[in-house]
Amino acid sequence: MTQKEIDKVSGVSTTGHEWDGIKELDNPMPRWWLWTFYGTIVFAIIYAILYPSLPLITTSSSGVREWSSRGVFWQEVNRVTAERQSILDQIKAKDIHEIAADENLRQFAIAGGAAAFRVNCVQCHGSGAQGAPGYPNLNDDDWLWGGSLDDILQTIRHGVRSPDDSETRESQMPAFADVLEPQQIREVAAYVVSLTGKPRDPSLVEAGRQVFVDNCAVCHGEDAKGNREFGAPNLTDAIWLYGNDEDAIIRQVSHPKHGVMPAWENRLGDTTVKQLAIFVHSLGGGE
Repeated sequence: MTQKEIDKVSGVSTTGHEWDGIKELDNPMPRWWLWTFYGTIVFAIIYAILYPSLPLITTSSSGVREWSSRGVFWQEVNRVTAERQSILDQIKAKDIHEIAADENLRQFAIAGGAAAFRVNCVQCHGSGAQGAPGYPNLNDDDWLWGGSLDDILQTIRHGVRSPDDSETRESQMPAFADVLEPQQIREVAAYVVSLTGKPRDPSLVEAGRQVFVDNCAVCHGEDAKGNREFGAPNLTDAIWLYGNDEDAIIRQVSHPKHGVMPAWENRLGDTTVKQLAIFVHSLGGGE
């Protein structure tokens, strides 16, 4: 057995290890450190008894308190779900005007409608509801079928020309290529352009006015301001669904496009449809 060397300066024995002339003293650990270490061992034992900590084959020990952060999380989720369901039940039971009149329900409906819009409507109307060629902008005040809460709700519920809903909005602009001569179509297009801009040939406008009165006024009105009963657009507001240049108007008069919007009630349910209607109405163009 090797006799321990005593350091002459400190009077403490060395461990026998030496590096480049530097020797390690065999000082005991500080008392505060030892008691802290012992405390952590005691804490770990108590924690293992009280809380989930010991790994088992498929799970872990539940602890005598049967508490876990995951359990607290699901308690909170269930609480929020119950509160949310209570509000959804109110929305389901109430008329859309009653929902809009209750600020708490209205704000909840707007948030829920915005979420439903992002999932179901942005593909056509855009992420900001700004629309695209052939798909209406929902932020402005131009509404083919009306922009009141009831009108918007009806359109979302039953769609437009939706083949699977008997109450869908329905209108059909005839293909005037089968009714009018090409010259007459050019004339009526010139007249329609003149309502908001300048046609290529202004001399065609007067003749186009008469063609319009004879063939188009029955739906669009003699003042060309449209008719929501038929979904006939206002031609005097410079808002166009399929383009506003003369060629686009000629194409639409000759061979009109008829957009289709699905009926959403059977897909999303009455509660979500009400929330969507209130959200769309809140975008700024609702009447």
